[in-house]
Amino acid sequence: MSSPEEMDDTSEPPSPPKNTYNDPDGGRQRFLLELEFVQCLANPTYIHYLAQNRYFEDEAFIGYLKYLQYWQRPEYIKFIMYPHCLYFLELLQNPNFRTAMAHPANKELAHRQQFYYWKNYRNNRLKHILPRPLPEPVAPQPPASLPPAPSAPAAPSPAPSPMQYSNMLPKNETRNMVSAGIDRRKRKYVLLSSS
Repeated sequence: MSSPEEMDDTSEPPSPPKNTYNDPDGGRQRFLLELEFVQCLANPTYIHYLAQNRYFEDEAFIGYLKYLQYWQRPEYIKFIMYPHCLYFLELLQNPNFRTAMAHPANKELAHRQQFYYWKNYRNNRLKHILPRPLPEPVAPQPPASLPPAPSAPAAPSPAPSPMQYSNMLPKNETRNMVSAGIDRRKRKYVLLSSS
């Protein structure tokens, strides 16, 4: 009879378990399902639903949320269409946030903040990306009814204020009609009949 040491030397390596799962599509379906679930986390109403139905009390579900953090890596982040889902995924790692999202007021607050972020994102981003140059000063153009300026250069005088031109412009005829007591509804009729 041989000793146990001799049996170990001649024995074959252990074979893999016979019931291992081979994914027929190479993990594509799992990838798409996890991607869809992660992107659903961009919706505060869905997070509220999960909290209301006590998913956040299940340790296996909390472990699944921790597992899904691999979506923040650069090789996976390129597939994300709703980047807020990654922010909410990070917030869901905190137990205080998970319990707070069970209350409708917190759901509404998160939804409102998300809306305001989307509403102002482009303008806020453009402020930092594309700085606007200072506007160049533009000399006011004199109205066409004034005579041309003298050709002889005299002492430089300051440019006239646009407010100085307001009394030189002809007043709008319809304003005069209103002040004269003509009803606004009859204004069109009066203008047509007078021509």
